[in-house]
Amino acid sequence: MRKPLPLLTSHPGGRSAMTCRYRCGDACFHEVPNTSGNEYVGEVIARALSRRSVLRAGAVVGAATAIGPGLTGPGAAPAAAAPADTTGATAAGAARKGRGKPAKGLRFSPVEPNTTDAVTVPEGYGQNVVIRWGEPILRGAPDFDPARQTAKAQAGQFGYNNDFLTLLPLRSERGRQLLVANHEYTNEELMFAGYDPKKPTREQAEIAWAAHGLSVVAVQEERRTGALRPVPRHALNRRITATTPFEFTGPAAGSALLRTSADPRGRRVLGTLNNCAGGTTPWGTVLSGEENFNQYFANAEKVTDADRAATLKRYGVVGGASQRRWEDFDDRFDLVKEPNEVHRFGWVIEVDPYDPDSTPRKHTALGRFKHEAAQPRLTRDGRAVVYMGDDERFDYFYKFVSKKAMRRGTSADVRRHNLSLLDEGTLYVARLSGDSPRDQIDGGGTLPEDGEFDGTGRWIPLASGDRSFVKGMTAEEVYVFTRLAADKAGATKMDRPEDIEPSPRTGRVYVALTNNTDRGKDGKAAPDEANPRNANKHGQVLEFAERGDDPASLRFTWRLFLVCGDPEDPATYFGGFPKDQVSPISCPDNVTFDAYGNLWISTDGNALGSHDGLFGVATSGPRRGEVRQFLTVPAGAETCGPLVQERRVLVAVQHPGESDGASVENPASAWPDGPGKYVRPAVVAAWPKDGSSVGR
Repeated sequence: MRKPLPLLTSHPGGRSAMTCRYRCGDACFHEVPNTSGNEYVGEVIARALSRRSVLRAGAVVGAATAIGPGLTGPGAAPAAAAPADTTGATAAGAARKGRGKPAKGLRFSPVEPNTTDAVTVPEGYGQNVVIRWGEPILRGAPDFDPARQTAKAQAGQFGYNNDFLTLLPLRSERGRQLLVANHEYTNEELMFAGYDPKKPTREQAEIAWAAHGLSVVAVQEERRTGALRPVPRHALNRRITATTPFEFTGPAAGSALLRTSADPRGRRVLGTLNNCAGGTTPWGTVLSGEENFNQYFANAEKVTDADRAATLKRYGVVGGASQRRWEDFDDRFDLVKEPNEVHRFGWVIEVDPYDPDSTPRKHTALGRFKHEAAQPRLTRDGRAVVYMGDDERFDYFYKFVSKKAMRRGTSADVRRHNLSLLDEGTLYVARLSGDSPRDQIDGGGTLPEDGEFDGTGRWIPLASGDRSFVKGMTAEEVYVFTRLAADKAGATKMDRPEDIEPSPRTGRVYVALTNNTDRGKDGKAAPDEANPRNANKHGQVLEFAERGDDPASLRFTWRLFLVCGDPEDPATYFGGFPKDQVSPISCPDNVTFDAYGNLWISTDGNALGSHDGLFGVATSGPRRGEVRQFLTVPAGAETCGPLVQERRVLVAVQHPGESDGASVENPASAWPDGPGKYVRPAVVAAWPKDGSSVGR
């Protein structure tokens, strides 16, 4: 019998205040950036509001609100007529569930919710730490020594707070793969003994710059287990940091909005910041989303231009000194001295891990917002479609459809062509409507009379090339101020859209909506069928199907696959599966799929009293909706970057020990190396000890 779970209510989503401070700049304690009047509608005549949108010499767009839904764009389609596939979702089907074996790939003994300061995996599984913060990966980099750490050393070592993970093949090297990991942010209080947040040193700032970004490192598989070990000094190993040169590509490259004193052409930028989830392209590159970039920029309160101040506020750029005070050491982080530098972050980046000398790209055609993810799929004619979430309360989810098709082959010409796919295409934002009367959405999570939260949706075009579909905004403005464009287009306000991934087996797309404790508050958006709970602490997972199974379609049907929380809470839903047979899950964040089509979900900020974890859930068949917990992470940690291969599961254990009051001198965790050692973010692999496949 599952024990009741205590609820954590002291902080939004169950995070520590320290995590909120360093990861997102206390976003939950600031005013919600989206103050637009967007209604949750399918086909209504929206009321046009008269706010201005002005491009000025420093590049500013005024605060914007909703216009009518009469926006038209290429390939407009008639309304979808039917909801998404309902396999296993009927009441009769639910009555038959719970019998027999779990779905293939999920046949393990679920881990119980716990607060153990360790990575806990199912019985019969082994695990190892693949690589930790500070381990050397480049030639000449020293072993990790926190007492003698330098920026030069960190630039050759594995970065901090690993998030997104992918493994790419090294076909000419037996038993080896290429691991790519994001490094989202730094927590200086856990990195530096005696750290003074009011007076950081230049060396500490430069170490933090070097700890951001991405790591590319070859890993070797142990023959008799599923363990992986890093291969130091491999020719493809690489560090990308906050000072690595990038190039802008796409329609906004060279825009006046991107020009600075260091880059008067607006085409090259130093570094990438706050890299969260990402994706692996069919042409062999890695995409990564720049998320909470707003927190790195200082002195928004000193901006006097009203239009510019409103634009900054829409992106959550507020206040005086930044948390890390990087502006003390580099003027580009001071909004008064370099007003456009902030526009150079918040993009999807692309890295070619097979070419360590290549220049990474920032793709302006995919828009600028707090990117959580970017996982491509291909249309039938080979064009790339990228789904993206904007991780903010009441913000939106998007897709991009490329103009050109991918080419097959390995020649240099083919590689150059494929690396340009995300430079041309159309950017869209989602508008959803429900199919139940409003009075059946009561804010308490009660299912409407038809037994599901579901409905239809439209993809609203925002821009394509140098053409804008948003009244009053140029194409450049749309790309750089995408949030404002989506406000004007009347997009649907969601509960923090994070990772979005299409199933490689069914084509259905899954959106992790982590939580939104402001839903339903006075002056904020009311609950709707896609976001049905007031003060939403636990989040939900939305599933949608493009019309005709065509990723380029402008219509889709959707439903909530999971409404997360304690299964004993009536306001939860697990795809119709019996709630007494599922693992409790709260705050879904990153998602991935296994070879059987099961969805794997990692959590961020579990509000049910347990540590965060990784969960597998069947998406079709008689076990659809059966959530099974595979692991939990240590004290203070978040589960990130899940990757499920046939023989192993990888997770990124991010910010272990990140608890209020913790420091190097007063650690809140002893993971991964035991008492007396630094607490270090790390990548972990888990595998069946008997050599079988995961979940078989």
